[in-house]
Amino acid sequence: MKRPTIHDVAAAAGVSRGTVSRLLNGDKYVSPAARVAIERAISETGYVVNRAARSLVTQRTGSVAMVLSEPHQKLFEDPNYSTLIRVAIRMLAERDMSLVMMLAGDEGDRERVVRYVRGGHADGVLLVSTHAGDPLVEALTSGPPAVSCGAVIGHENVIPYAAADERLGARQMTEYFVSQGRKRIAMITGPMDTPGGIQRLEGFAEVLGRKATTKLIAHGDWTQASGERAMAELLNRAPDIDAVFVASDLMASGALATLRAAGRRVPDDVAVGGFDDSSVALSTHPPLTTIRQPLAEMAQETIRLLFALLDGAKHVDPVILPTELVVRESA
Repeated sequence: MKRPTIHDVAAAAGVSRGTVSRLLNGDKYVSPAARVAIERAISETGYVVNRAARSLVTQRTGSVAMVLSEPHQKLFEDPNYSTLIRVAIRMLAERDMSLVMMLAGDEGDRERVVRYVRGGHADGVLLVSTHAGDPLVEALTSGPPAVSCGAVIGHENVIPYAAADERLGARQMTEYFVSQGRKRIAMITGPMDTPGGIQRLEGFAEVLGRKATTKLIAHGDWTQASGERAMAELLNRAPDIDAVFVASDLMASGALATLRAAGRRVPDDVAVGGFDDSSVALSTHPPLTTIRQPLAEMAQETIRLLFALLDGAKHVDPVILPTELVVRESA
């Protein structure tokens, strides 16, 4: 069966081929009547836009590359990423655009991402979980418009971003522990080359001041296993801790496992608080007191920033969203 062409659409709609072409290429100056006729003709003929041909005319690919700067396994372990992907796919679909997921966890991956983006295969780039000093970020600043979900350390004034107020969330959790009479409050941070790692520690220290000693701070890498290890490290260093703020729910689930194995009751002996309010927070035993960051809204705002740049904006301001303390049984 012959594949329908733009000529078939024009004939069925009773308009010129040029009018159909203008509509398909996003021209606003097509009359409402012609628009309705063309859309009906497209439906009736089963015409499908040839994206390759369109891109030659518009210089647009109709796709956005989402670049996750983490090892492959983290994509499937951390539930936050599925939220970002789901929101991005939905919003891009509203513009008839596609999402291309790319992982940049090592040097080889980064080189492939740079070749892909600089080769003109994406109209824009959505960065996720970048690390300070990542050469990928520098390489992408000279390509198509790029935005980030979360600030990019060292490029805050170059790459627009939407983020939760990391320091506020950390202060909310730490202040809650203090209000509950906890005296020896520890913290498990995220990686210290990420905004979440740095700013959540800063918020914790702002509340405790000199009580936030290095003895009471251990570092993780956002994984459950790192939360287990860091909690064991803290118990070894300071067995009398009575609360621990963990910089992600996934790491907090690991900390809970270590506390159980050590015979510590939660929250009677040690209160535990996380950060994210992801699906993990409801699956732990006990359910996790945590900081809710509006992840879906962050993703929406990040995509809106990218759309603004694609539509010709020369500058867009970052968006910072408030966090909220969610109290459950772990603290």
